[in-house]
Amino acid sequence: MIAVDVEATGTEPHKHSIVSVGAVDIENPQNRFYGECRIWDGAHVMDEALAVNGYTKEQIIDPKKQSEAELARAFIDWGKGIADHTFGGQNVSFDRDFLRTAAERAGHTDWPFAHRTIDSHTLCWMHMVKRGLQPPIEHNRSALDLDAVLIYCGIPMEPTPHNALTGALSHAEVISRLLYDKPLLPEFAQFSIPWK
Repeated sequence: MIAVDVEATGTEPHKHSIVSVGAVDIENPQNRFYGECRIWDGAHVMDEALAVNGYTKEQIIDPKKQSEAELARAFIDWGKGIADHTFGGQNVSFDRDFLRTAAERAGHTDWPFAHRTIDSHTLCWMHMVKRGLQPPIEHNRSALDLDAVLIYCGIPMEPTPHNALTGALSHAEVISRLLYDKPLLPEFAQFSIPWK
C-alpha cells in the first residue's frame, strides 16, 4: 500500500493544480517520495488552499520547479516499483483523483495505480465502533479529520502549514496503528498507542 498526500491549489482536480506530492511505501517505509512543482498554465488558485499548504503564488509559478506533468511522471515511475498499488490516506480519493488527472492532463496513459483506496477515516471510525466508542459528530456528520485520527492514535496533530510528505508519513503511521496495532515510522516511535 502507498500512503499518499497531495497539496494542491484547490479542491477540483480538473480546475486546480498539484503543488506537491508526498508518499510512503507502507511495506518498506524507508522508500519515500517527495516532489514539488509549478502549477499548470491556466490552473485556478484558491487563497484558502495556499493558506493550508503554506505556498505563495510566487512559489507555485516558479519556472525553476518541475512541471506538474514532470512530477506526475516521477511519481508514477517511483510507484511502479511497489508491489501493492493501493493508495491509503485521509480522504485519499482526493489525492488519487488529483494524481490521475495530472497524469491524464500530461498525456501519461500508463496509470498503474488502483481505483479502490484505503481511507484512514473509515479505518478509524470502524476501530472506534469496535471498541465501543462513539465517533465524533459535528454538524450532523463525521468529525474525524486527520488531526482527530492522529490524536486517537496517540500522535500530535499535523504541523501547519501542511506538507505533503508530513501528511503521507502521518497517513502511513495511523494506518499501521489502526490495522496492525503497531508503530511504523521512527518519526512517531516516541508516541505510544493509546489502546495497547
